[in-house]
Amino acid sequence: MKTQVCIIGGGPSGLMLSQLLHLKGIDNIVLEKHSREYVLSRIRAGVLEHGFAKLMREAQCGERMDREGEIHEGFFIAHQGRLNRVDLHRFSGGNSVVVYGQTEITRDLYDARDRMKGVVIHNAEDVQPHELTSDRPYVTYRQGDDIVRIDCDFVIGADGFHGVSRKSIPKTVLKEYEKVYPFGWLGVLSRTKPVSPELIYAKHDRGFALCSLRSQVLSRYYIQVPLTDTVEQWSDDAFWAELKRRLPDEVSQQMITGPSIEKSIAPLRSFVAEPMRYGQLFLAGDAAHIVPPTGARGLNSAASDIYYLYHALVAHYQQKDSSGLDNYSAKALARVWKAQRFSWWMTSLLHTFPEAIDYDKKLQEVDLAYLFSSEAAQSSLAENYVGLPF
Repeated sequence: MKTQVCIIGGGPSGLMLSQLLHLKGIDNIVLEKHSREYVLSRIRAGVLEHGFAKLMREAQCGERMDREGEIHEGFFIAHQGRLNRVDLHRFSGGNSVVVYGQTEITRDLYDARDRMKGVVIHNAEDVQPHELTSDRPYVTYRQGDDIVRIDCDFVIGADGFHGVSRKSIPKTVLKEYEKVYPFGWLGVLSRTKPVSPELIYAKHDRGFALCSLRSQVLSRYYIQVPLTDTVEQWSDDAFWAELKRRLPDEVSQQMITGPSIEKSIAPLRSFVAEPMRYGQLFLAGDAAHIVPPTGARGLNSAASDIYYLYHALVAHYQQKDSSGLDNYSAKALARVWKAQRFSWWMTSLLHTFPEAIDYDKKLQEVDLAYLFSSEAAQSSLAENYVGLPF
């Protein structure tokens, strides 16, 4: 097989790039190790920067998002028993975010790829890039007993943190930065009316909590738990009781509870790999960087990678201009590190750290008090939350 761009990873990042390139006449193939059903079963984030939403529309995949997604012009931070609202629209120059589940984004992208007869190969096992520093790279994968080879110009590694792409870069070249947090998020999805029309981030001595939503009939709630906890330790009743303890009374008294339809624990980690290019291999999304979910930067950081790659590849093929490809790693990492800083700050501000001393706790209180006493501080938060420019 032969193509111009071989994309490893059939999640939203890989599918988005595939769709955008196809619309510009650039041939590509997507390889995904799992089935489509598996990919669509993964429950992920649902807060989209305005730039991500714009990219979905450019990919001709935004119709259902615009119809069913919810525009949020603010969110709440709960602390010391009260609610303070961050006015995103006011403090970011009129911008907002869209609440629309990642599963729905992926479904929309799959539908678009199907309509355009895009090539997405599922259950591709033992995927391996080859000859990445030559001008003739290729990728192999196993299908049953057969080894299939795809010759290409470029390989895009959008196969996540555990994928093969980053591991294909020699350790002498790759530098990794990592911070592992001493807690995780226990998340519950329930078919219940959300307790608030906008997200509530809650700081509490018992631990962080988040009230989120997917729609007006589908709620997503989280609580901070020790890494040693398991899902089996948490019954639905225990989860709801603990969540309510961490919220102001005015919120907990209005909460509608119900059976969980999905329950999982996600550890929190910050991670960046540099560089994001090696020869003809370009990393994107979780293959190169991960943030804690506080502040919803993960999928949005991946979107900026795709934006840069898309424009760089179009310039390369249509204008014979490779400067975007040459500068991709530096440009993408500059924005990635800003997202890392924001996620680290939000996580540090709102969580309870087991080793924290009284001094640390006092600084958290002062930081929150300053935030809501300063329009400049709220503008900084809002600017980062709605998304820095690509």
